Amino acid sequence: MGDGRRTSFFLQALLLAFLYLFLYFPIFYIAFLSFVENTTWPFPPLYTLEWYSRLAIMSDFHEGLFNSLLIGLGTGALAALFATAGAMALLRYPVRRKALVALLYLGPLFVAEVLIGISTLMFNRNVLGLPGNLFSAILSNTTHALAFAFLVVLSQLVRYDWRMDDAAMVFGARPLRCFFEVTLPSIWPAVLGAFLVSFLLAFNNFEISFYNLGAVPTLPTIAWGTLRHGIEPELYALATLVNLAVFVALLLLYLLIRTGLVRIGLPED
Repeated sequence: MGDGRRTSFFLQALLLAFLYLFLYFPIFYIAFLSFVENTTWPFPPLYTLEWYSRLAIMSDFHEGLFNSLLIGLGTGALAALFATAGAMALLRYPVRRKALVALLYLGPLFVAEVLIGISTLMFNRNVLGLPGNLFSAILSNTTHALAFAFLVVLSQLVRYDWRMDDAAMVFGARPLRCFFEVTLPSIWPAVLGAFLVSFLLAFNNFEISFYNLGAVPTLPTIAWGTLRHGIEPELYALATLVNLAVFVALLLLYLLIRTGLVRIGLPED
């Protein structure tokens, strides 16, 4: 390796290290603050587990976590379902004006979340007669997350060989059985990805859920309400636990992919 290539490699590695430090240092710093007693100036640190102990007995955080999980799971399921159905219909059947249909799915990408929250609140209350509750929050978050889920599923289905479905139906498989036994086993990583993306968007969403829930708490609304009176150390512990859950899930997914138990992408010919 010449001096020029060695210098270029060193600069690229240095830039990559700086980017990782920029992205992850705040997360690690918050985790560090969750274990120290003197959070204002934690040097020298006095380690403690008090913030986790106090978080464990705060019922409002427990209720907010439960509501956020319900919204995330409901949104993930609905968005993955509608995104899969829409992408299959768009690519499998001769739909007229496909670009217009795709644009209708992708429309929420270009609308601010606060506008989605306010508009769905007014529509649900004035037209559908739905009060602000978990169900209306799930529907509103699904509207926002559906565009992202649609892109995830569409990116996988554009490479799918629909002749496998035709062959299955030639041999007598009904459309529903063909989907569950032929199509879904090939595209399930994309469906799972659509569910995970939609779950994370809804779980962490503040604007849409805030306008459609009323007094029902979620983790983002509780954190926002707490910040108005100053940063409580319990928030450090809460953020650390949420980030830890995400990192553990990503690590498990990586190990499953490395061991071959989970394969990303369509099967090779």
